[in-house]
Amino acid sequence: MPYIQQLSPHVADLIAAGEVVERPASVVKELIENAIDASATAVVAELQNGGMSLIRVTDDGCGIAPQELPTAFLRHATSKLREPGDLAAIGTLGFRGEALAAISAVSRMDAFTRQKGAQLGASLHLEGGAPGKVEDAGCPEGTTFAVRDLFFNTPARLKFMKTDSAEAAAAAAMIAQIALSHPEVSIRYIRDGKEELHTPGDGKLLSAIYAARGRDFALNLTEVDGGGEGIVVHGFVTEPLAGRGNRAMQTFFCCGRMIKSALLTAALEEAYANRQMKGKYPGCVLHIDLPLHLVDVNVHPAKTVVKFVNERAVFSAVHHTVKDALDAVARPAALSVPAAVLEMKAPGQTVSASQKPRGDFYQTLDAKTFREKAAKAEKPGASVPRGTSPEMGGRLVFKDKVQPQYMFRQTSEDAPVVKVCTFTPADSEGIERTEPVQRMSESVVQASQGPEPVQTVMEDKPAPWRFAGEVFHTYIIAEDGENVWLIDKHAAHERIHFDRLKANPEPVMRQQLLAPLAVELPGEQYGVLLENLPLLEEFGFDAEDFGAGCIMVRAVPSDIDTGLVRETLEMLADRLLTAGSADSAAARDAMLHTMACKAAIKGGWTSDPAELRVLIGKVQSGEVQFCPHGRPVKIKLSKYEIEKMFKRA
Repeated sequence: MPYIQQLSPHVADLIAAGEVVERPASVVKELIENAIDASATAVVAELQNGGMSLIRVTDDGCGIAPQELPTAFLRHATSKLREPGDLAAIGTLGFRGEALAAISAVSRMDAFTRQKGAQLGASLHLEGGAPGKVEDAGCPEGTTFAVRDLFFNTPARLKFMKTDSAEAAAAAAMIAQIALSHPEVSIRYIRDGKEELHTPGDGKLLSAIYAARGRDFALNLTEVDGGGEGIVVHGFVTEPLAGRGNRAMQTFFCCGRMIKSALLTAALEEAYANRQMKGKYPGCVLHIDLPLHLVDVNVHPAKTVVKFVNERAVFSAVHHTVKDALDAVARPAALSVPAAVLEMKAPGQTVSASQKPRGDFYQTLDAKTFREKAAKAEKPGASVPRGTSPEMGGRLVFKDKVQPQYMFRQTSEDAPVVKVCTFTPADSEGIERTEPVQRMSESVVQASQGPEPVQTVMEDKPAPWRFAGEVFHTYIIAEDGENVWLIDKHAAHERIHFDRLKANPEPVMRQQLLAPLAVELPGEQYGVLLENLPLLEEFGFDAEDFGAGCIMVRAVPSDIDTGLVRETLEMLADRLLTAGSADSAAARDAMLHTMACKAAIKGGWTSDPAELRVLIGKVQSGEVQFCPHGRPVKIKLSKYEIEKMFKRA
């Protein structure tokens, strides 16, 4: 039986490093958070070869005293905790004193630091966690950490690293999240000598969002500010129509710390109930601030999960704050008064003062004066457009010298009818051509279109089934002898596209975009698509790296609607992250699944009966049985089962 022994300090450090340092992005996170805790106002992160060759983080914070520099790399050495009671109210990003020790244990590391006002700085070199001698160094105020050859002494971890582009993208995503957590700190990210992110550090969250998430995301946001029960919620959420295909753009911060929380996700999405399209998810950058003793951040090694003392209060604060902000945006704005309005009223009808526009340009006229004023609206000889009643009085409104627009509101016993038209410069012929907009629109459309063409469907022979209809614009009903079939039209059409794409040996036909489309993606999605650009090209996409989390798309498969390019790429990235490398059959199937799904008709769409009959034929012939995800495309109800439901059998 093996005997029990205590691990050596070196092995213990490597095990601890495995909990803290998973990949280069983990190193970047720990070093930037330490810089923020050191009261830095500007931080620069530089990566080479995805961070595997070099990670350098420079800040202008308070610096480290030369005599304390070796101590900073010992396990459980920290300046942020003193007493056990401090654990009940942690207000810093780092506090356990494991970051520097863990990073130095799996790399070759250099530290340069100078305190504020000091004449000289200090430097220290460590290799595999073993420190050298502290030496004097000339360096700017603040601290610089340079991490080289990450995982050089842990080959088991090294072999799990992804490509440089994927690791760099993951680090970029981490840096962007930190930038959103502290908009008062200017953060730069330089990848292989090229700047990819630079936040202004002006303290405005929207400025940080614009820099970190991009223009398209920033322009579709609604500000959120509220809370309750001592909890403050502020930030921005996406407009309901700007929903995303996944939750990658949902970012939450608690007391300045980036966290992942199913509770906050549920509260956010509940606020979008009956506003968001099915299959779409809101994006957000939300800060939740509450008393430090009401949240425990020491429940996860990566400190990305927290525990709230009062989860109900947090849920309620987030839910109602977001809901109130969305409700405020949804309220209709007050309508402005047109340049010139003519409102008809029935004899004896009065208009309340509250209905009158402000200003002295508003007049109520009798029928005779009304017709005279209207006739002189543009020049002598003008008359009231047809469709008005001469015995009605009205009101005429003019503002400035703009060409007048007139609204005729006629009241009948049934309901008031509003008609709008514009006076033309007026001879009688010109006025004769002027019609109310509604009437003119109908007549012009009918005259220009002519008889609607009729589509003829040719059928060779009667089918062994009967098309009985469609319910919910999603499920086809077909009758076949003694059975009734319910067919999911989207699933069936998706399978047809999937089989066609998989069986076709020819390259996928593509359509060239008139203008290239720049698609901004979160870090991991961006990275995995860069890894799989050859696979994207094989299936009809012409895309290239545009830098800073952006992919430039110049052509797309002909089956994909150009309005769905962003959503398709997001779904492709998620599938590829799940499937693995581009060389696997699973990754290729993931591509085909996504393309087939986006090209298929959708549940809820109105479909032509001829199209539905074709789908029924494919399904009833046995050619289509399951969708590409394995779900059935049809369900059978026998005549006996139906009669049994109605107690007839």
